[in-house]
Amino acid sequence: MTTRDRDASGRPANARPRDALGRPLARGQQDVGERVPQRLRTPTEALDAAQDYFDRGLPFQAHEVLEDQWKASEPRWRGLWQGLAQLAVALTHHRRGNLRGAASVSARAVTRLEPYASTGPYDIDVPALLAWGRALAADPSGEVPVPVLRRIGAAGPMPV
Repeated sequence: MTTRDRDASGRPANARPRDALGRPLARGQQDVGERVPQRLRTPTEALDAAQDYFDRGLPFQAHEVLEDQWKASEPRWRGLWQGLAQLAVALTHHRRGNLRGAASVSARAVTRLEPYASTGPYDIDVPALLAWGRALAADPSGEVPVPVLRRIGAAGPMPV
């Protein structure tokens, strides 16, 4: 029987090495992907870290950051963070060549993000991300640019 990888606190954690797009490699192989330390970030830190990973071609790692935020957020913001994490998963699927998965997850992300379109919390450009997600869902076969999470130079409402 194979035992499960666990972190220091005993929680399940996958310790297998990963490639740059987050796919598990065989045990004993060298990690090619960048590991994302699990930690609580402020929303601004999370958005900045996720954007940095997107810009460096590491959407799986962006997903990890956004997922941490989603799981730690208060209920009214969970849909926002879950939708952002799903956009990162959609881009990961696209980069891996799973176009059906990219379209499907992107469509779910759009549904999660739609309620936040008018508020734009944390300077997130929700309308632009909705357009990005809809385009990916409609035609995942083309070239997909890196999403831009925040409005440049905007000072939108900051949730409390």
